[in-house]
Amino acid sequence: MQSLPLLSHYIQQAQAKLPATVWHYLQSDAGDGRQRNANEVAWQALKLMPRPLQTLHHANTVCEMFGERWAHPILLAPVAYQRLFHEDGEIGTAIACNAQQGQMMVSSLASQTIEQIIQQAQQPLWFQLYWQGDRARTAVLLQKALASGASAVVFTVDAPVKQSLMDLPEGISAVNLAQALAPRPITPGQSNVFDGWMSQAPTWEDVQWLRQQVKVPLLVKGLMHVDDAKRAVDAGCDGIVVSNHGGRVLDHTPTVTAVLPQLVNAVGGQCKILVDSGFRSGQDVFKALAMGADAVCIGRPYVWGLATEGAMGVAKVIRWMRDELEMTMALTGVSSLDDIRQVDLY
Repeated sequence: MQSLPLLSHYIQQAQAKLPATVWHYLQSDAGDGRQRNANEVAWQALKLMPRPLQTLHHANTVCEMFGERWAHPILLAPVAYQRLFHEDGEIGTAIACNAQQGQMMVSSLASQTIEQIIQQAQQPLWFQLYWQGDRARTAVLLQKALASGASAVVFTVDAPVKQSLMDLPEGISAVNLAQALAPRPITPGQSNVFDGWMSQAPTWEDVQWLRQQVKVPLLVKGLMHVDDAKRAVDAGCDGIVVSNHGGRVLDHTPTVTAVLPQLVNAVGGQCKILVDSGFRSGQDVFKALAMGADAVCIGRPYVWGLATEGAMGVAKVIRWMRDELEMTMALTGVSSLDDIRQVDLY
């Protein structure tokens, strides 16, 4: 049960190794950090009931989704510009993901090409899509990802226009984008938000258009409201990712623990439900699965590992979180991910 000491070590080492501006970018929030802390505390507040003396038959953490089979349900969430944190970048993360028999979401803002990342991963990866201002530009990026071997598309909608929160150093950029998306010019009296950036943001009609373009599984990431989850199902989406973007976009939102059960009930098994925001241990993963999630996504923890030890650090974070998930399963008397769904939280 060494995951918390491991993460504490990696946090300290990552902060020591990274330039202050890069560390601030990684840890930054929409507000003063309270949302990020609330996400973490909410998972920790849920309690588990020990169940000793249970017989565990063929115990495992195997996760199957969309015809893919992984050794565990811990996916790597999309994180931009990973060469900021280590020269291994996204390729190192992808190699670690493959070594740990898992799945990774490659960011639209990756600092290495999608083709290189998937080739080095030696497995199909998922692609996280940001809207590119209009359908034509978005289609170019989407087709690039699909041609490179992306096996699923995760459309992030809670950051409608994504910008870098720092000046990127020379040699690091979003290499998969044709060019940076510039704000639409506005006239005096117009709003920078409503008439500028938001005029280039996607709508539900664009989700329906995207569904027609994508033959692989399509997930919508960044939903927190029951009605939005239902609308994603109605649009034919194969999954949703319940997320408040780790507190990086809108401050003072509910934690995902507060809304996850409602969305699980609303969807009723009609699509897969993934969840991110605040996962710091294998116990947190267990709790999300007990609440009805099919898998979870981690972000900052694996980047702390990447910053400290490159690909090896990412692999260690995944392995330790999986170890803690297995230990939690053993101590609560369950043998599989399906069994976890029957566990009550306190």
